[in-house]
Amino acid sequence: MSYPDPGPEPVRIPADVDREDRLLADLTARQVAILAATGVVLWLAFMATRRLVPPAVFAGAAAPVALAAVVVALGKRDGLSLDRLLAAALRQARAPRRLVTAPEGISPPPQWVDPAAAVQAGPLPAPLRLPASAISAAGAIDLGGDGVAAVAATSTINFALRTPAEQQALVSAFGRWLNSLQSGAQILIRAHRIDLSGMVAGLQDSAGGLPHPALERAALDHAAFLAGLAQERDLLARQVLLAVREPAPGGGVHGRPPEALARAADRARRRIDDAARALAAADLAVTVLDGPQAAAVLAACCAPGLLPADAGVAPPGQVITADKQALPGHGDAAWAG
Repeated sequence: MSYPDPGPEPVRIPADVDREDRLLADLTARQVAILAATGVVLWLAFMATRRLVPPAVFAGAAAPVALAAVVVALGKRDGLSLDRLLAAALRQARAPRRLVTAPEGISPPPQWVDPAAAVQAGPLPAPLRLPASAISAAGAIDLGGDGVAAVAATSTINFALRTPAEQQALVSAFGRWLNSLQSGAQILIRAHRIDLSGMVAGLQDSAGGLPHPALERAALDHAAFLAGLAQERDLLARQVLLAVREPAPGGGVHGRPPEALARAADRARRRIDDAARALAAADLAVTVLDGPQAAAVLAACCAPGLLPADAGVAPPGQVITADKQALPGHGDAAWAG
């Protein structure tokens, strides 16, 4: 009697594939280093002051320090550890507030400038270092020595509403695309604010031309509902981006021939086209972003808290600043295209 082949046994893959290695007591090396360094500092302080300060007093003074070290080592926010957030906050606080496109460097003020006036004017701007140096009309992003990148917008599907067989088919199609990758690709899921002012204005303008008064009242009521919803809540939309990068050899950033950039851009575009064909089996639509669309996405990423209309794009050579008075008409931030 023969039995049908049950097929390959499924292999369980852990969901936390990005989990850091545990070194001691389910703690990572970074957490162990923070706690050990704090313990050593407190022990040295105790040995230095044990003849001058009673142990109970020292324990009361050291308890907040130890508690802060434990919170920094073990705490997390938005998936990031608190020590990394603190380090990022310190870098942000020490970073210059005024940036200009000056690859040759910032020239010092001339000698005839009054030093007191220069101090009162504030610190000199710093060079603006952007990973993208140019964007072509077709959407190819020049990354300098890192090559050329292309970005595409990807649609989404409701996975929970599909049947188990459909879910398996979608996962298999997505897995085939992942297995076909020969170089790296990045999937970015970002949330951005929604501006309903255009929709509200369109409803109000077209309400008067509707054939029935009831339809006009319904349109105006819907416009009022959308306007109130935008005032009461922060409306967000989710966007899925697919980015690929291709190297562009040929010397330095400025010595590279244009043919190398064109070939790298063509390879990146073909990779996006291949991804679009492969992900079509998973009911996903992939649309390549052209130059203006790619520039708008990069500008929105530089100012994630602003509406698309507020995140203005500064002209070349414009000072990039967070001061509204220094950049009238450009909102709280700008991006040099």
